[in-house]
Formats: sequence, structure tokens, C-alpha cells
Amino acid sequence: MAKNKKNILITGGAGFIAKNISEHLKDNYKVTIIDIKELDLLDPVKVFSFLKSNKFDTIIHAANYDASTKFTANNPEKVLENNLKMFFNIVRCKDCFKKMIYFGSGAEFGRENWAPKMKESDSDKNIATDQYGFSKHVMTKYVQLSERIYNLRLFGVFGKYEDWRYRFISNTCCRVISNMPIIINQNRFFDYLHVDDLARVVKWFIDNKPKNNIYNVCTGKSTDLKTLAEKIIKISGKKIKIEIKEKKLGKEYSGDNALLMGELSGFKFSSIDDKIRELYDYYDLNKSIIRKEDL
Repeated sequence: MAKNKKNILITGGAGFIAKNISEHLKDNYKVTIIDIKELDLLDPVKVFSFLKSNKFDTIIHAANYDASTKFTANNPEKVLENNLKMFFNIVRCKDCFKKMIYFGSGAEFGRENWAPKMKESDSDKNIATDQYGFSKHVMTKYVQLSERIYNLRLFGVFGKYEDWRYRFISNTCCRVISNMPIIINQNRFFDYLHVDDLARVVKWFIDNKPKNNIYNVCTGKSTDLKTLAEKIIKISGKKIKIEIKEKKLGKEYSGDNALLMGELSGFKFSSIDDKIRELYDYYDLNKSIIRKEDL
């Protein structure tokens, strides 16, 4: 390994975003990926000691304390506190690293305030009422007054290693493979970004000096859930029923990516059709990981 490779830390090592980004960066950088078993980000003393000892060029903070699904044992009452503790335990050690990238969320806008193509500045118009969204809002307010810390605000991200039990695109692939009907609680438009494209964006932010601190990272194109399900069914060649429980179309969840595209000259996003087919084939080859009782 070349001595001049940048030293990169990725937190949240058990998560699908961290796993995918690590795979994309490992050939170009010296990558360290950690999860809670290797470093408890809630412990300020351990975090400071670890960062002081390693002197990373860039920290990619992908760890989240999320309690939004039935598949986690996390305490919903601790989401705000723990997300902020992890974030500030890192940023307080800013003298130990050169740059920090973390993943914000469209949840910052508040689900009740979702609208098509939300801009970076729209997060100041409302404050999210849920703990997860509010934690991301507080981080954004800090970043607005900081240097060398960048919020890559995500909306919908999909790809291999995500939790197929509830993530829509993976869950739908697994249901179709398992010959099960697709259940959509409420149809709505989402701007889905493939995790490979996110990794390419992250690499640009590692190697360049962005003009701003906050960017919506999304494709700029939205697709509704029913259409996504139909794409997966077409790939399978099967006849699978789609059931939509709520007939009214839900609020669109998408961002304006003009600021990002102004920086990433010539950047092209992957075809969502190609990436859905790729993901379907991944699950088709790994049927053994799918448990029908969890779908």
C-alpha cells in the first residue's frame, strides 16, 4: 500500500452504506471501518483516544441510532440523544482529523412538510418533530457554522447489504423471488439513489474542497413505488399481485440536487433500471438469506 494514500475512517460499519462505501474506497485509500463493537461512539473518552492515536485525513460518519422499525432493539426515546452524542463526540475532536463527511437526511424537513425537490435551505423553514429528523436538523445547524464538516443529505438510498426485511426495493425483490404479493401502504414518489453512486460522490468529497457545507445528494428524478414494483415484476417474468392499501397518493420525498451537480461536473447517475436488475439478480443468487417469515 502506497504511503501517500489518505487515511479514511468509516463509522457505522455494520450498516449497508458503510459496507458499500468501504468496498468502493479500499483500493484508493487506507480505509478503517468500525462498528460499535470496535468503538463505542457514545463514549467521549474512547472516541478522543482513538482519533488522537490515528489522525485520519477524512472521517465518514455513517453511524446512526435508529429505532424506526420493529427489527431494531434500539430505544425510540434515545434516538435524539444518542445520534447527537455520537456526532458531537467526533466533531469535538476536530483537531484530530482534516475533514468530516456525514450523512444527513430528508427527515430533517419533517415528514409532514415533504414536498417535491426540496432545497438545502428548506430545512430552515420547518423543524422536524420526530427525534431522528430533529437530530439531523441540529447537526445541520452546527455544520452551517463550521468548517471542514460536510452534510451529504440523503433521501432514498438502495443497494446490496441493505435490510431486505423493510427497505422497499430490496423487500420487493425478495417478495417477488419468494412469489409473495407486494404490499404498499401508500404510493408516493421517491428519489432513489444507488449506493454505488453515493460512493462515487463521497470519493469526490474526499479528494476535493467543496464550496458549501450542505448538499442534497439525490438523482433529481423521482419514481413512484408502484412503478418500482412493476419494474421488479417485469424483471422476474412472473405475475405478482400489487396491493396498495391507501388509495390517496402520499407526499413526494425528493430533493433539488442543483447545488451538488454544480460541483460534480460531468457526473452521471446510474440507470435505476440497471441497478434494480442488478439488485434483483443479487438476491436471486442469494436466496438463502431470505426468510419469508420476515417479509
